[in-house]
Amino acid sequence: MLKSLGCGGKDNADPEAMKSKTIDRQLRKEKKKYTSTYRLLLLGAGESGKSTIVKQMKILHVNGFSQEERKQKIDDIKKNVKDAILSIAFAMNTIKPPIVLADPENQVHLEYILNKVPDTNFDFPEEFFDHTAEVWKDEGIQACFLRSNEYQLIDCAKYFLDRVLELKKHDYLPSEQDILRCRVLTCGIFETRFTVDRVNFHMFDVGGQTSERRKWIQCFNDVTAIIFVTECSSYNLVLREDNTKNRLRDSLELFASIWANRWLTKTSIILFLNKFDLLEEKLRAGQSRIEDYFPEYADYHVSNGTAPQPALAACSASLDANKNKKNNKRSAGKSDDSSDAEFQKAMMFFKDKFMEIGHSADGSRHVYPHFTCAVDTDNIRRVFADCRDIIQRMHLRQYELL
Repeated sequence: MLKSLGCGGKDNADPEAMKSKTIDRQLRKEKKKYTSTYRLLLLGAGESGKSTIVKQMKILHVNGFSQEERKQKIDDIKKNVKDAILSIAFAMNTIKPPIVLADPENQVHLEYILNKVPDTNFDFPEEFFDHTAEVWKDEGIQACFLRSNEYQLIDCAKYFLDRVLELKKHDYLPSEQDILRCRVLTCGIFETRFTVDRVNFHMFDVGGQTSERRKWIQCFNDVTAIIFVTECSSYNLVLREDNTKNRLRDSLELFASIWANRWLTKTSIILFLNKFDLLEEKLRAGQSRIEDYFPEYADYHVSNGTAPQPALAACSASLDANKNKKNNKRSAGKSDDSSDAEFQKAMMFFKDKFMEIGHSADGSRHVYPHFTCAVDTDNIRRVFADCRDIIQRMHLRQYELL
């Protein structure tokens, strides 16, 4: 009888109850996995560098780019070169006062650019790269490039135009830096998954143009942290979609709207003040004064409370290292103290503009600022390592574990 009961108890188990238990176990497993995953939402205006941050995560934590992925980027890079040289060429006659070529012999190259390249079916023959390389050398074209704040120009223009003959080679394969510099408009929402020290991260990249921002709200639910990316070098630029609006002021307004959003009242924000390398280049060139766009900058002083943070020091060291490698513009052991001081002041000024917006009366949420150069892998590695502790604290608070 005992044997019969034992077998009967096992054989007659309710299949629905067993199925329910299996489902419950799976749900618990999925919940544990979900609550242990850090969901990061990248927000910011268009061309601020959000997608470049995602590319860096792929380089640092997802085995980088395969040879096939690199090949797939060649067409995008060629389009960047086309867009860049066309923008400069057309701007020569539209900016006030207009600019002419320094060498009349380059007119044949310019006419090729103006007449042949705009064709929608343009297929990038070898002569395109030769004409572009020659006209890019012209001092008139260079002068027009230096006035690029007066028209729309992708910020990778100089990088690729300086290397245009490399793209002509049949065996050209984009480097990681080429891929990081390549500009492709982001439309919609893209998710990148990666793991760091056995912690799962899901990073969401969304388009930053004004027409794309209405899609952001669908990403707000249950996000661990928001990383807001702003282009701190854009103080003298206008929006691509609205040439009456200053890019950096738009970024400040966008940040304010996110901080005040009723769905994010308990969410702290990590702030990436990006493209500090381009900011320093502009300040050293002395062509666009910040006070012409932000009059309050003239009376701004760096107080003891806003002294440069370790993040800024790390960024400055990274920038100097990059400059030494690329062009050795500074002599060893020498620096321009006045330019360095102006750069430090500018960085603190833009940081404080955002910090004035991001304050919480009860101290329940914070803004964590970092200075970034999204195309510098070493810089992003350091900054993201610093951010991981912040993200972990946000995650613990999210599930009331802290």
